[in-house]
Amino acid sequence: SVNAGFAGGPVGLVVVTDRELFGTVRVRRPKALRRVVPRDLLERLTPGDLVVHVDHGIARYERMLRRGGAGEERDYLELSFAAGDRIFVPVEQVTRVTRYAGAERPALSRLGGTEWARTTARVRRAVADLADDLLRLYAARAAAEGHAFGPDTPWQQELEASFPYEETVDQLRALTEVKADMETVRPMDRIVVGDVGYGKTEIALRAAFKAIEDGRQVAVLVPTTVLADQHVRTFDQRFAAFPATVRLLSRAVPAREQAATLAGLAAGSVDLVVGTHRLLSKDVRFRDLGLLVVDEEQRFGVAAKERLKQLRTEVDVLTLSATPIPRTLNLALVGVRDLSVIETPPEDRLPIQTRVAEASAGLVKDAILRELDRGGQVFFVHNRVETIEAQAEQLRRLLPAARIVVGHGQLSEGALETVMRAFAAGEADVLVCTTIIESGLDIPNANTIIIDRADALGLAQLYQLRGRVGRSNRRAYAYLLYRRRDRLSDEARRRLQAIFNASELGAGFQIALADLEIRGAGNILGGEQSGHMADVGFDLYTRLLAEAVEERKATHEGRAPVRAAAGATVDLPVDAHLPDTYVPDEAQKLELYRRLARARTAGDLAAFRQEVVDRFGPLPPPVLRLVEVAELRLAAEAAGIASLAREEGLLVVRFGSGLSRGEAMRLVAGAPLPGVRPGDVTFAASQVRIRAPRDPARAWALTQALVARVAAAREGGPGGGGPAVDQPGGGAATGRQPPGPAEKR
Repeated sequence: SVNAGFAGGPVGLVVVTDRELFGTVRVRRPKALRRVVPRDLLERLTPGDLVVHVDHGIARYERMLRRGGAGEERDYLELSFAAGDRIFVPVEQVTRVTRYAGAERPALSRLGGTEWARTTARVRRAVADLADDLLRLYAARAAAEGHAFGPDTPWQQELEASFPYEETVDQLRALTEVKADMETVRPMDRIVVGDVGYGKTEIALRAAFKAIEDGRQVAVLVPTTVLADQHVRTFDQRFAAFPATVRLLSRAVPAREQAATLAGLAAGSVDLVVGTHRLLSKDVRFRDLGLLVVDEEQRFGVAAKERLKQLRTEVDVLTLSATPIPRTLNLALVGVRDLSVIETPPEDRLPIQTRVAEASAGLVKDAILRELDRGGQVFFVHNRVETIEAQAEQLRRLLPAARIVVGHGQLSEGALETVMRAFAAGEADVLVCTTIIESGLDIPNANTIIIDRADALGLAQLYQLRGRVGRSNRRAYAYLLYRRRDRLSDEARRRLQAIFNASELGAGFQIALADLEIRGAGNILGGEQSGHMADVGFDLYTRLLAEAVEERKATHEGRAPVRAAAGATVDLPVDAHLPDTYVPDEAQKLELYRRLARARTAGDLAAFRQEVVDRFGPLPPPVLRLVEVAELRLAAEAAGIASLAREEGLLVVRFGSGLSRGEAMRLVAGAPLPGVRPGDVTFAASQVRIRAPRDPARAWALTQALVARVAAAREGGPGGGGPAVDQPGGGAATGRQPPGPAEKR
C-alpha cells in the first residue's frame, strides 16, 4: 500500500511501486450480490393511495387488517370503491393489486358495473394499434445491417485492467450486455440506468475503446461544457497509453481548434470526439462512425433527438442516464429498447440526508456554517440569473467570513471556467449558481446543497442537483426550500415528496418511475407526454401493451404467443400471516407479501425463507404456515389447479379451463384420500367438491394430499395416478369398484 517508491541506502536500493509503473492502483471493494433498491419501490402503499385491481378497477387503499377466528387468522388489503363499496383482498393475491401510476387523478370504479370492462377493452384496442407500430419498429431494427464488432483484444484487456476499482456485479453484467450487443450485426440501442458515480462512464469508456480498436469512430454527446471537459479529461487519462486521438467540440473551443477537429473527424484521424449540442451541427461529418454515446438523454430536446435519429440508423447507440425520461423508460419496460440497470453503490457511499423546508435565513445560515465547520463546501442553487447577484450579496451579509462566488450560464466561457476551477480547487466556500451544475461537476469536498425555490424545478432536475453532493464517504445534506407566499401546486408537492422519499442509494430508477407517474408515460412514438395510461394506470397499461406486442410477434413468426402462467388461488382457513410482533412495519409486511406472491420456484421460496430468518429471527408458526401456503400454491399451479377454496364446509378444487368432468375424476381417482369417505366427494364440470374435516390440521393434510394426488396423476398421464382402487363419489356414474383398504377399516 505504499504510494511512492524511494531510493538510497548503502547498496543504492531503488524501490518502485505499481502506481509509478502503471499509473493506477486497483482498489478492492466487496461485490454486492443483492439489489440495494427493489425495483418495485414505487408499489409501496400508504393508506389513501390509489390502486388498480386487475379485475375490479381503480380503488383507494385503506389499510391492511387481520380477519378470521382463532387459528384461522390472515391479513387482507381493504380497498374502497365508488358508492362506498369495499372488498378485502387476501395478501396471497396482492399481485393483483398495483399502485395507480398516472398523470391524472381518476375517479374510483364502481363494483359490479361494466365500466371497468369497457375501459380496459378501449385501452386494449388503443395499445393494439400501438403494438402494430412497435412491431414495425422491431422489424426495422432487426432488418437494419449494422457493424458487428470483433471480440476483445489484448489491448482491451489491458485498458480494463487499468480501472482503479473492483467492478461491481451490476457493472460487469451491464458491460457484458453492451459488448454482446456490439458484437451482433443488429445495431445496439441500449440504455444504462445508474445513479451518479455508479460507474456508467466506465462502461461507455470500455465500449468506446472496443469500437476504436475495430477501426471505427466514437461520438460522445453531453449536455454541458462542464461535463464535456470532465469526460475529455477522463478519456485522455485512461487512453494515454494507447494510440487513440480524443478531441473536444463545444462552443468553448476556439474556432481554429474546432475546424481542426472537424477536419480530423472527416478524414478519420480523430478517433473519439466529446461534444455538446455543437456535435449535432450539420457541418459535423464522420468518416466511419461506429458508436454514439448519449450522456443524460433527458437533457436533450425534441429537435436534438430528431437529429440523433438521422445519425443512429445503422450506428450502435449507448444511452447513459440516472433518471431516464418517461417515454424512454416506457420503451425499455415494454421491450423496445434494451435496458441495463446498475444498482450497486460504490464502497463507503452514504445516502444523502434530504430536508424539504420553508426558506428562512436562519436555516440557510445554520446549514452553511455546519458544512464550513467541518472543512467542506456548499452549493447554493438560485435558478434566476436576474436576481442571482442580489442573492449572493444577501448571503455575504449573512455570512461575512465565507468566501462566496457566483456562476451561471450567461457568464463568458472564460469567466465561468475560472469560477468553477476556483471552487473545485477549494478557493471558495460557497458557489451561488443556477442549474448549470446539474451535470458533470465532481467536487467530493462539497457535501451540502441548498436549492432555493425547489418547487419550480423538475423531478429529474432535483435528483441530478442533489447528486452533486455525497460523492465521498462523508455524510451529505440537501435542503429543498420553498417560499411560504408561493402556494405549492399539487404536482410540485408530489415532486418534493418523491425526491424526499427517494433517499436510498440507487434511487434513480425509482425517481424515473415517479416522474413517469407524475407526468405520464407519453405517446411512445411521439413527442407529447400524454396517453391512454391515465385510464388504467401505468402497470396495467404496460402489461396490456406487452401482451399485444407478443401476440403480433407470435403471429408474424407463426407460433403460439407466450403468455404468463395463470397463478393458482389458495383461499383456505389457515393461520398464515406475518404477526405484528415479528414484522411490526406495515410497509415491510406488504413488500414481503408481494415477494412471496411473486415466487415462482422452490428456490425463490428458499431464498425468501432464508432472508426472513436472517432479518427477523426464527419463523413463528403463522409464518411457517404462510410459506407452506406458498409451496401449496406452486404445487397446485404445476398440477393445473386454478383454485383451492373452503366454501360452506367443503374443499372446492377448480381445475383450469378446458378440463372435462371425466378428466377431473381421473385426476382425483386412485388411493383414498385421508379421512374421506366415498360419499364425501362430488364432481361438477371441471371442479371437485370434498366434505372437509372440521379439524384445521386434518383439513390441511387433506388439501396437501389432494394436490399431490393430482400432480402425480398429471405426470402419469392417461391411466396414471396410482392404483385404480376406489373411485370416490363415483356412484352410479362410474359403477362401484371393490372397496379399498381404508374403506374396509
